[in-house]
Amino acid sequence: MSDANVMTHLLDRLAEAGVEKLFGVPGDFTLAMLDDVEAHPSIEWVGCANELGAGYAADGYARLRGLGAVCTTFGVGELSAINAIAAAYAEHVPVIHIVGAPTTATQAAARATHHTLGDGDFHHFARMTAEVTHAQAELTAENAVDEIDRVIRETLAARRPGYLVIPADVAKAPVPEPTHPPVEEAPLTAAGALEQLRDAVRVELATARSVALLAGILVQRMGAEPALHDVLALGIPHAVTLWGRRVVDESSPHYLGPYIGAVSTPETCAAIEDADVLIAVGVQFTDLMSGFFSQRLPAKTIEITPGSVHLGLRTFEPIEMSDALEVLREALAESAVVGRSAPDGGTPDAAVVADAEAVGATDGPLDQTGLWNAVAAHLQAGDVVIADQGTSFYGMGTHRMPTGVTFMGQPLWAAIGYTLPALLGAALAAPERRPIVLIGDGAAQLTIAELGTLIRNRVPAIVLVVNNSGYTVERAIHGLTEAYNDIAAWNWTALVSAFDPNGFAHPFTARTADEVSAAFAGHADRGGLTFIEAVVPPLDLPPLLAALAEQASRANSSSHD
Repeated sequence: MSDANVMTHLLDRLAEAGVEKLFGVPGDFTLAMLDDVEAHPSIEWVGCANELGAGYAADGYARLRGLGAVCTTFGVGELSAINAIAAAYAEHVPVIHIVGAPTTATQAAARATHHTLGDGDFHHFARMTAEVTHAQAELTAENAVDEIDRVIRETLAARRPGYLVIPADVAKAPVPEPTHPPVEEAPLTAAGALEQLRDAVRVELATARSVALLAGILVQRMGAEPALHDVLALGIPHAVTLWGRRVVDESSPHYLGPYIGAVSTPETCAAIEDADVLIAVGVQFTDLMSGFFSQRLPAKTIEITPGSVHLGLRTFEPIEMSDALEVLREALAESAVVGRSAPDGGTPDAAVVADAEAVGATDGPLDQTGLWNAVAAHLQAGDVVIADQGTSFYGMGTHRMPTGVTFMGQPLWAAIGYTLPALLGAALAAPERRPIVLIGDGAAQLTIAELGTLIRNRVPAIVLVVNNSGYTVERAIHGLTEAYNDIAAWNWTALVSAFDPNGFAHPFTARTADEVSAAFAGHADRGGLTFIEAVVPPLDLPPLLAALAEQASRANSSSHD
């Protein structure tokens, strides 16, 4: 028997999987467990303002590190975090949710205990959470070691959340010396299926006149970005979904821009929809990412999904995405189709610089076009940019970004306020990269408390809040001037000072594009956190969002049989 207990074993397994930060809010059922966190040599506690923010922070962390973890107390804490866990489930993000629960004796007595519904049933919340997690376990002293390993392993394999309930006494129960190796993902690909795919792809490409590639976010979630980049290095014209913008190098001369169904540019539409053979990799179409399901993919589409490949009526599985991409790379290299494919997207330097040169007049009143042109002009290679739903995400949606920029959003779950706490997690996951959050004023009001957590942890972020006096994206869909789309008016720069009595943050109000540029340009020299309140007209919309809002309004008002 070692000196380890259940909680330290869990922390060791998380550390072996790459986790170095545990986000959360303390509660009486977790306090003793947190002593083990404080004593752990590899994992650091990051206390957040509330459990929803902690869950979003763990999500942002996982998107860059491959696994995140959040710890809450039973009942009130875990239900505050369940929105974030549901978001991670929808968006294929592996997060382990650790819940500290009443002792086994308390549960056995079925007493009306605080943080419960008072009916003696201590499993209500586990049943709720089972709907939005991939793997779950309620730990006992006897099953803890095996169940911890199982939940972490299944969470990593599915790229979806796992859930562990640990009664306070079980957390301190001793465990034997580990006899199992660290948690690792088991290989998925079947050799026979891979060979069948290789033969089928060669036949498909032999007579193809042109080929194009469309990439989506699941490429990143399944760890297949290196394999995708090897394919794209052959010079294939390629586009991405808005959700998947982070998975390709947008400075490539072969990058065509985002494909958004009927809302795409004519050039991108033609390249994708008229290709003789389209390779769709990790693509999941959602309403907002497809122009409300207006995509038109070619009849000959090779669809590579997590675990399988679909070619016409044939399905090849099980095949890992990286292995399928390697088969595609080999077949494309052997064929002549790459040289016959559609024209590329232009020279990389000209394409990336185009946004910077499109700013136009910069000293007049700020509008959505000037704002996002100014932001795009100041992005740097390696930045981590997280854009909230609404004008921020869609304002940046069509701007080409420099090499190595990671662009993140939450377009499927689409919860406003996600980005500010997610930036905390992403920044702590990759402290060597410059973190930037773009968020609307309504969204920021939802999770602004985590600005204090960013400052407390001395994260040198750029936080840009779009002050357009309310829910502009909702106004565009319905209720242009209705009061339900209004919000309280805040003094944003004064708020920053209230969160930061020690002067780590530097607040600015920008009413012109020049003022936005000046705030960005001085960030490195100032040090600390740069907070920019960008004031734009309440009814001004980025063109992409205007087009999507029009289709959303049409879809929401249409009748269904």
